[in-house]
Parts: sequence; C-alpha cells; structure tokens
Amino acid sequence: MNETEFLTRSEAILDSLEHQADDWTALHDVDIETERSGNVLTIVFNNTVYIIVNSQAPMKEIWVAAPSGGFHYRLEGDRWEDTRGGPHLAEALSQIFSEVSGQPIKVSI
Repeated sequence: MNETEFLTRSEAILDSLEHQADDWTALHDVDIETERSGNVLTIVFNNTVYIIVNSQAPMKEIWVAAPSGGFHYRLEGDRWEDTRGGPHLAEALSQIFSEVSGQPIKVSI
C-alpha cells in the first residue's frame, strides 16, 4: 500500500467514526462529541473521557490513545491489526467505547 492509498483508507475510517458517533448518541442516549483536525479525530464521552484516533502516514498506521493505553494498528489483509497482538481496530474501539460510555457500542470499520 502506498501513502496515497493509506491516506484514502485512513480518511475513510475517521469519517466513518465521526458519522457513527452521531448514531451512537441518538441510539444510546450518550453524550458524545467529536472534533476533527486534519488526520486527528478526538472523541469525547460525557465531556470527561477523551479518545484520540489518528493516522500516521509515514508508518502507515492508525494510532489510538485511550484511558486504557496507546495502540497502533497496521492493515493486514482486510483488517487493521494491533501491532502488539491485541484485538483488531474495530473490536478494540468497540471495547473502549462500550467501557467508557457504559453502553454496548459496536464500531464498524
């Protein structure tokens, strides 16, 4: 994957997360705000918990910063896999968002 392909894919992920956050707010009656600045998406739950998702083009990775830690994901086949062997990106974000919101949130990537 070249840098242009990576940027296209990572941009689509950030766009998708922004749109899904609107749906989760309506569906689960949870206060979720998003703020986007270039390749950085900040998702704030209940005005207190911040989760940052950003793309790192030189590394061709998606990085996530959450209260539970920092995680790096690289595209392997058709899934963004944790570089340290944890759950793939969609599963990890589902776990993180569900934990901080207290509601079952399913992320689609």
